[in-house]
Amino acid sequence: MKKLLILLLVLPLLLQAQSVKGTFSPVEDFSYAFLYEATPESASYVNRGQIDEKGNFEIQLDSTLTPGIYKIVYATPPEENNFDFIYDGKEDVAFNFSHANGLVFTASEENKLWSSYLKSIDMVNQTISNYFGKSNSDKKGFKAIFKTLKDTQTAYEELAEGKLVSRFIIANRPYIPEKYETISVYSEHLKAHYLSQVDFSDYLLQSSSYLTDRVTAYVFNMVSNPNNETYEAHIDDVAKAIGDNDSAIKISLLQMLWQNFVSIENNEVANYITDHYLLELAKETNNMVLEDMLISFKNTSIGVVASDFEITSDDKKTSLHQLEGADNYLLIFWSSACGHCLNELPKVKKMVANKPNLQVVAFGLENNDTNWKREIKKYPEFIHQIGLGKWDNPLVKNYGVSSTPTYFLLDASKVIIAKPNSLEDLEVVLKGL
Repeated sequence: MKKLLILLLVLPLLLQAQSVKGTFSPVEDFSYAFLYEATPESASYVNRGQIDEKGNFEIQLDSTLTPGIYKIVYATPPEENNFDFIYDGKEDVAFNFSHANGLVFTASEENKLWSSYLKSIDMVNQTISNYFGKSNSDKKGFKAIFKTLKDTQTAYEELAEGKLVSRFIIANRPYIPEKYETISVYSEHLKAHYLSQVDFSDYLLQSSSYLTDRVTAYVFNMVSNPNNETYEAHIDDVAKAIGDNDSAIKISLLQMLWQNFVSIENNEVANYITDHYLLELAKETNNMVLEDMLISFKNTSIGVVASDFEITSDDKKTSLHQLEGADNYLLIFWSSACGHCLNELPKVKKMVANKPNLQVVAFGLENNDTNWKREIKKYPEFIHQIGLGKWDNPLVKNYGVSSTPTYFLLDASKVIIAKPNSLEDLEVVLKGL
């Protein structure tokens, strides 16, 4: 009787248990699906499912999992091979995923509704694009198109009422003109409206990729062929739209933009974000890691004058900025305790041997001067300076040195003109002098 009672108590829980399952193709490209619970700050591992020979997997969802945004990671690197989905705690989630066709949800009204909404809105937007692309001035056609857009948005908002997906659909609410507008006027209003419906303080939106995608689209795609002035204006718009009530999401989104501009080597705009927003936010939130990263990048950006430091040679004191007589200077951060350095410095010596207008400045990051004094005798042509404290030396932070050897090529005015990442890169740069 006791066993029967336990079974009767457990059975309803088993029947209510939810799962996430999917099919991946081509099957040979996948092995596991990893499930994470997403938050604004990070993603917490939940479980994994092995993908079988037919491409299928299933993960049972614990009843303690809260509704929210979850993430499936299906390959490495994980930051590039994942997708979000909504879990409402009530329904199973199922999908098909392939490189050819992307993601298609087959179960979960929340996710199917969001996918359907995006497709429907995209179709109407394509119609709008075609209309303006023909330099159309048909006011009846204009009215009909935007009535369709309004009806589509309204219908999906009604369908989503009471669901988590409602917050995404409302955040994505499009601009709908009340009367006929030319393409230039419409574009201006569309841009002004693009971020106005987004609640940047919404935890669900913060946990998803929606805010990142929305902000990225605004900064990079709102205007064709943007210049740096346009980028900076868009960044100002984003910062204003986010507001000052949630510094965490503001830092997250602005740092994402900063990283994008770093990746495309647009140092001017990256440093604009630093100077106008991120550095102050990092200091306000005591985020020393971010602060150091921003400062070191700014100090070592191409086109920036390299940070000065004292050089003592034969008991005479000078500095990097006071050096004269060369067209270029190769600044090397190295260490006598670094095997890579001891291997590369002789090769650098050979590379610069036939370059009389290039001067090497070797800055040794050392705990003491014993081995350093012995090693520098092998390079009498170099200008040497020791930096005691090794990784605690202030220049490590100023120059963002994370490994040795690290190379910087400067012009005669000590402006950074290249930052070779390897000996091979350095060889290519030196050949171009």
